[in-house]
Amino acid sequence: MTEPLLSVRNLSVEFGSVDAPAVRTVSLRLDAGRCLALVGESGSGKSVVARSLLGLAGTGATVRADTIDFDGTDLRDLPDRHWRRLRGRRIGFVLQDALTSLDPLRRVGHEVAEPLRIHRLVSPDDLDDAVLDLLEAVGIPDPGDRLLQFPHELSGGLRQRALIASAIAAKPSLLIADEPTTALDVSVQQQILRLLDTYRTGGTAVLLISHDLAVVADMADTVSVMYAGVVVEQGSAAAVFGNPAHPYTVELLAAAPRIDGPARRSRVAPWAPAARTGCPFAPRCPLAEDRCRERLPELTALGDQHATRCLRPGVHVPRERTTHRRIGRPEEDSSRPLLEFTDVSHHYRRPDGTARRTVDSVSLTLSRGETLGVVGESGSGKSTLARLAMAHIAPETGTVTFDGRPWSLLRERARRPSRHRIQLIDQDPLSAFDPRYTVEKIIAEALHRLPSSTARAGRIVELLHSVGLDPGLRNRLPARLSGGQRQRVAIARALAGGPDLLVADEPVSALDVTIQAQILELFERVQHETGTALLFISHDLAVVRQLCDRVAVVQHGRIVETGRTEDIFDDPRHPYTRQLLDAIPRTPTPTGSTLVDLVPKGIR
Repeated sequence: MTEPLLSVRNLSVEFGSVDAPAVRTVSLRLDAGRCLALVGESGSGKSVVARSLLGLAGTGATVRADTIDFDGTDLRDLPDRHWRRLRGRRIGFVLQDALTSLDPLRRVGHEVAEPLRIHRLVSPDDLDDAVLDLLEAVGIPDPGDRLLQFPHELSGGLRQRALIASAIAAKPSLLIADEPTTALDVSVQQQILRLLDTYRTGGTAVLLISHDLAVVADMADTVSVMYAGVVVEQGSAAAVFGNPAHPYTVELLAAAPRIDGPARRSRVAPWAPAARTGCPFAPRCPLAEDRCRERLPELTALGDQHATRCLRPGVHVPRERTTHRRIGRPEEDSSRPLLEFTDVSHHYRRPDGTARRTVDSVSLTLSRGETLGVVGESGSGKSTLARLAMAHIAPETGTVTFDGRPWSLLRERARRPSRHRIQLIDQDPLSAFDPRYTVEKIIAEALHRLPSSTARAGRIVELLHSVGLDPGLRNRLPARLSGGQRQRVAIARALAGGPDLLVADEPVSALDVTIQAQILELFERVQHETGTALLFISHDLAVVRQLCDRVAVVQHGRIVETGRTEDIFDDPRHPYTRQLLDAIPRTPTPTGSTLVDLVPKGIR
């Protein structure tokens, strides 16, 4: 057997302020020209593994391993000067938070050119042409204009593509990609996957971290499934997806939304916080014995796979139902739309001063208790529609009406008393949070109408439970949370005041499929209990199919098709809609039956 490009044996990572290790005894092997995928729920330790391999685990982290070998170099305790030679040149890294990863004071072109310039791979005269080629390779339209823009002037998907361009610029031997396609629509996602596959074919090894099982099935050669910092199953992609050996893997596959599935999701019981010692499944297993809480299961070889042999089969117990209520809810008139756009247009200025229209004569309505899905490629104007609905920007033509009032024409002073009735779930929660605020303080901002601190504290715990977070995280700062945990905090804050309208911009893009299923069920329950309307912006068409009542398809700022969800998906009329649907990767379906009987029938 040839020597692997990357070899990791018994990697463990602990943080000083946390009792339990974030990662425990993780072992990985990755050969040149191969793709290894790490999958698992948010907070399972995937990103911690990636950062530890690059010497970026962070202050306060204790990293231990028997082996971390990259192409003959021992990465344990490597001096900073050696890391500078490796990062960007030999090892590329795509982070999942593009807005906070890109320098806000530098133009995109300078950011992408950095590895080429630092490692002297391209002459100064050829640098601009090389950057343009990279931006075109990752599918950025009008690359000549984009390289002159700052990160905040780009959409989430365009920022993500700029980050990928920077990571692949030096043609590294190893590319660590942490949720590289999270912010991308399906057509651009397909283009990026083809690009990564081209690099892999050329000999680049890819460590892919993703919650999108369809992407993993399409890209990965081998898969490692992580839960609570432990690899519970690993093997070839065909074996893990075709015949999963661990109950948690079975649930991941069962929870994944399917574009060709039924209109309503299967109900998936939420997962409880992991145990600090012993088997991570023990807290929710009514059959658990004392030994389950005292020691970890043993890792046992199963042919091509390595699965954790459970001490007892896991049985999943739903949490107690949380009731969501509005605070100071006004009288409603059900005969009129809650939100209405009438011939709304908006444009941005390019760096050269010319105008670029991002929303073009859009008209749409949203009724109480309804979910309207807005889909389209990155840069099509979806997030601009969200900002217009929130009145964060004003339309140049047309009007936005909220509950019968000319929302876009009011002065901010007149809008302020009704601000709590319309809440935004931002697609970049880290940039939307005050980095100095704890989770508790972030959510408490929306609870100022409650009469006492005791009532606010109880409501915060209730909200954290409802989005699947351990209330023990309430004293954490946003930087100490995973991407999926931050996304759930943003959802909890938006729900805190009991809004009439939720404007959700990619609200589940950073979530693994089990948590995603729980959040989608939460949205449905809130709507059923309170009549909250939901403007749901997403590139994940499988999620849109299962959640939304109606769909609006946006291309170049215009709505090209709108209608009932089943009509749009089953009988698309516009060529662009058909193009989006044809580009969707399919979630793998298990063909075997190993351990399926360990999983309750309600979640299959």
